[in-house]
This record gives sequence, structure tokens and C-alpha cells, in this order.
Amino acid sequence: MDAPLWTETHAPSLSDLPQPEVRERLARTVDEPMNLVVQGPPGVGKTAAVRALAREAHADPDADLVEINVADFFDRTKKEIREDPRFERFLQGQTAFSKQYRRGGKGNKYKRGWSKRDMISHVMQELASYKPASGTYKTVLLDNAETIREDFQQALRRVMEQYHESTQFVITTRQPSKLIPPIRSRCFPVPVRAPTTDEIEAVLADIAAAEGVDAEPMALTLVASKAGGDLRYAVLAAQHAAVEGDDEITVDAAQTALSEAGHDEALKQVLDAAATGEIRDARKQVTTLLDDEGFGGQELLTELLRVAGTYPEEFGESNLVRLHRLAGRVDLDLAEGNDARLHITHLLAAWAGGQSELDAEALA
Repeated sequence: MDAPLWTETHAPSLSDLPQPEVRERLARTVDEPMNLVVQGPPGVGKTAAVRALAREAHADPDADLVEINVADFFDRTKKEIREDPRFERFLQGQTAFSKQYRRGGKGNKYKRGWSKRDMISHVMQELASYKPASGTYKTVLLDNAETIREDFQQALRRVMEQYHESTQFVITTRQPSKLIPPIRSRCFPVPVRAPTTDEIEAVLADIAAAEGVDAEPMALTLVASKAGGDLRYAVLAAQHAAVEGDDEITVDAAQTALSEAGHDEALKQVLDAAATGEIRDARKQVTTLLDDEGFGGQELLTELLRVAGTYPEEFGESNLVRLHRLAGRVDLDLAEGNDARLHITHLLAAWAGGQSELDAEALA
């Protein structure tokens, strides 16, 4: 789909969020900023809700909302972090913080000798210490925080305490139980439930009207009910249907779009399981897709990469680049007809572990 994604061009405002209780909770924090844990299943609009809050709270949200996908840190090498354009100014050359770091009893250890935890803590402290471009505070969003290691959470807690007057931290996660109690106790919880079929249908109708696309009510109901609470999936499916129907969302076009995306949910489950380190669950789903759904090895690899590419915000663009790089190493094996389940699962294990090589022992 070459056109801009509707999920991006129709990002909701705070008043447009489909869940009324989420609108109410976030509205309370506009004038009284506090640290937040925005929690809920994939695809329900957690990140979109935080962006909507930032647009409401900040006069210059482009400057005062700092977004960091956790995968940008923990699934990358130190060299990749150091060379990231967003972080290189903090990690190359001396800063006041790095001088203080050296005075803190670490001898001559300098930036290239830092551990990944040192680097991440340094970047977070630098980001938090900057003055907001407008207003009295800025917002730092840590997306997909279920993969944050405990040692970093302890460092994050200290940064939150030190800069609480000028920086609001918002943590989005599918698994809030993986956050340490000191983090949870410093954050106001914002549960984001899956929107109902009626709520999704209303969102789709508004988007179709804004796009000037005719939409049959039954077609929108079909897409909304098929989404199963995944708002992102529903919006992308509706856009696909509009393309299939030549700028009209009909029941036939919706059925075609949904049938072509019929395995997307299962493919997303594979990626979600791998991203959270649940490799055995990912392997079971891969086996089902190969044995029961009739996928070939190369076909399944291609489809996994396609679905992953529709979630750049969730998985992180740099992490998607690494997935493609790893995929290139197993494509030849799959072309030669070797064990597809083994090679794809090795790929997912390497991706989950941030490994630079496919490690057969990852499944042991």
C-alpha cells in the first residue's frame, strides 16, 4: 500500500480516543502532569493516546515529546547505540555528565568503555535534564517497556526522582507486572482496554468520512468485528478495503481485504512472542502456520517481514532493519528446502536475543 497509512494521517486527538475512560484519565493529567504507565494489549492505541496527550499538553509537542522505543536500546549493540543520530551527541565527546561520571570513582573509564547500562543511563539523564522548549515540563515516552531489564529500571527510577519537576515519564507496556514496584509506585496507571466493535466502527466511519470514501455500514461492521479489539488492524484493513473497492468500502472489498490479511494476526502473534523472548510459543505458532496453514518456508519468512514492517512504532525501525539482516542469512537455507521450522525459529531466537549470529543453542 503506497499511500500514507491512515493510522498516521488520522492520528486521534485526546477527545477522539475511542475509550471514554482513557480520555478522562489522560485529560486529568494535562494540567497536572505526572508519570504514567499506559498499559494494555497490542493494537489498542496506547502510543497514539500518549501522542494525543502530548499534543494537548505541550505548545510545541514536536520538541517536548521525546519518544524512545525500548528496542532501540536493548536489542542493539553498543556501537549501534553510539552511532544513532538521536544519541550520538550524548555518547561522543565530553559532556558535563561524562566528566562527572569519571569523577565518581570509575578511574579512567571513558565512554567507549561504558557498559550498555552506562550508555542508556547517560542518555536518559541527558534527555531528562534538558529544559522544555515550551511550558514547564517535557514528556519522555518509553514505548514497549516490557523488555526493560531490571538493572536499567533501577537507573530509570533514579532519573525519574531527580528530574520529576521538569520531565514527565510515560511508560507504555503490555505487561505492567514486569515493571519493578518502585517504578509502578511513582506512576499513575492508565489501563487501555481493547475498544469494542461499536467503538472501532465509529472510528472507521469518521476516517472514511474524512477521506471522502463511501463506506457501507455493513462493511465497517464486518471489519470492526473481525479486528477483535485491535484498532490498528481495523484501520489498516479498512484502508486496504478502500483501495480494493476503488475509494469505496464495500462488503465485497472488506471481505477481500480481510481474507488477504487473514493470517496477519497469527503472524503478529509470532513476532510478539519472539519480541518478548517467548521463543517456544513463537515456535508453536510457526509450526501451525507451516503444517496446518500450508505456508512454505520462504513464503512464511516474507509474510513475517511484511507484517513486522506495518508496526514500525511497536518494534522500532532499527530493530526491523536487524530482523531483515538476520532474515537474509536464512533465506538461502529456505530456498534449498532445508527445515523451515528450525531456521525460522533460529531467526526469531536471534532477533529476540539481540544476537549478531544465528545461534543454534538459543533453542536449548
